[in-house]
Amino acid sequence: MASVDIRNAAKVFGSTEVLHGVNIDIPDQSFTVLVGPSGCGKSTLLRMIAGLEEITRGEIAIGGQVVNTMPPKQRDIAMVFQNYALYPHMTVFDNMGFSLKLAKADSATIREKVETAAGILNLTELLHRYPRQLSGGQRQRVAMGRAIVRDPQVFLFDEPLSNLDAKLRVQMRTEIRELHQRLNSTSVYVTHDQIEAMTMADQIVVMRDGNVEQSGAPLELYDNPNNTFVATFIGSPAMNMLRGKIAGEGGREFFETTHGARLSLLNGNGAPRERSALCGVRPEHFLLADSEQDAIGMEVVVVEPTGAEILVIGRNGEQELQAVFRERHQFIPGQHIALKPKPENLLLFDAESGQRIR
Repeated sequence: MASVDIRNAAKVFGSTEVLHGVNIDIPDQSFTVLVGPSGCGKSTLLRMIAGLEEITRGEIAIGGQVVNTMPPKQRDIAMVFQNYALYPHMTVFDNMGFSLKLAKADSATIREKVETAAGILNLTELLHRYPRQLSGGQRQRVAMGRAIVRDPQVFLFDEPLSNLDAKLRVQMRTEIRELHQRLNSTSVYVTHDQIEAMTMADQIVVMRDGNVEQSGAPLELYDNPNNTFVATFIGSPAMNMLRGKIAGEGGREFFETTHGARLSLLNGNGAPRERSALCGVRPEHFLLADSEQDAIGMEVVVVEPTGAEILVIGRNGEQELQAVFRERHQFIPGQHIALKPKPENLLLFDAESGQRIR
């Protein structure tokens, strides 16, 4: 296997630059997820790694070798697509072994590699079937098997689970992650689903508008986002962003919301008083309080029980709030409650730039 190093990579379509000097280090044997909203450039970057899109500026290296001008077939990569891309007139066996056949491998080698991959993916009993006879999850396994038989340096996944139903997506997430651990492969995975990113990745790269906003381990991004975009994109339900200012009274520092609620701070995070700011609170970091002392009031609008948790959506003035409780509270729409976060769980961001105040 091999690392992938991306240096100042840019991509221009006509007069439109869609990637602006991206720098990413993808370590050997890591599972790296590129995540971001539609149009952020993540699929374009994946296709540039694969050689399906030319790089306009910068450099992409696989295993230490620059591959900017190298054709896809020489890059020793394998790609799993969103639409499976199986040949409908071929059996599962022939689909999985087709790339080896093109490489003029002998029939014994093809059979050995296909049967090994089929065993890993629980496809042995399906090798004689055609794609039309398979479920969506089985077709996705065949597409993955076609990549495995090539024994590539790098696996590339382009939103491979987006066509599956919710239950099967969860199952396939586990199977892809287990497969990665078994093969000790270098994998680059593109998705717009941040839950997939959080549950599968060793390293997440958050992209927006052709730039990398932040990269790191899933919990590092969740606990220590660099800006409001990462803070609200990573995590479901999203982080609450309270508008207000950093204030103080005597030796006490607090965040004062636009509606006058005061939330205690730990030394104001070093920020000057009276500075306009946003205060970020994860929904699960709210505690139910008896009063609005060091708390924020909320009128309950919607209650969504999910089984393990209860999501409460409400408002404080025009400010929408979300809180998650594991306790079986009996909330009703229109009820007024008080939410109190712990000071150590509050994150402060600059009101104009959105950058973290540290």
